[in-house]
Amino acid sequence: MALLDTTALRVTYGGLRALDDIDVTVEQGQLVGLIGPNGAGKTTFIDALTGFTPATGGIRFADQDITSLPAHRRARLGLARTWQSLELFDDLTVVENLQVAADRQSAGGFLLDLIRPRRARDTSAVERALATLGLEELRTRMPGELSQGHRKLVGVARALTAEPQLICMDEPAAGLDPVESLALGAELRKMVDTGVTIFLVDHDMSLVLTVCDYLYVMEFGQIIAQGTPAQIRANERVIAAYLGEQGDPNDHPEAPA
Repeated sequence: MALLDTTALRVTYGGLRALDDIDVTVEQGQLVGLIGPNGAGKTTFIDALTGFTPATGGIRFADQDITSLPAHRRARLGLARTWQSLELFDDLTVVENLQVAADRQSAGGFLLDLIRPRRARDTSAVERALATLGLEELRTRMPGELSQGHRKLVGVARALTAEPQLICMDEPAAGLDPVESLALGAELRKMVDTGVTIFLVDHDMSLVLTVCDYLYVMEFGQIIAQGTPAQIRANERVIAAYLGEQGDPNDHPEAPA
């Protein structure tokens, strides 16, 4: 069943079409990837999906038209995202970073915090996120004490605490070495096994070709190919987009073996 559908999605900056009539479908329970060269429009697509960039066309999520909804209402429906820049709170522990995202703020909750700032919180979503990503032993650590790979996982866990239906991940493997990237991929597959659907944008071809169920390839704001990882590996247009010549996409310098 399709969890997310975009129809002729377009983002324009002046006379530049950053996204040009993009049709993408994300099936529930899958890990779907979007790849492409630098400047292809991948982050712009996530920004448009999650409501941080104005777009025309259509977006349906969980059988609702969300095209005109603001970002916070899309998030409350279960459409979450991560960012290229982690922006963790360095003065809070790992578990406190996650609790910030788990708390659903309201006017009444804000007033209650003023009266009872140390009131008990529901930590069940935080505990599930820590367990899913294997971060329990790091719960009391500060972000500055963690490796880059673990910091990335904390960023993913923070999105997971909101218990979304779909998480859009923007370059989660950026800055990771091949071993850390491989470990990240294993954790993403574990998340999908728990019922979370993932839309993954990343430059690491080894990662996306290994963990994704289905892939879209973007160049200059347009989808130039889609299919299974095996089909994408053999697509000559994809190879040309990355290398400018015949070759194996896995040989791209941004795709460590």
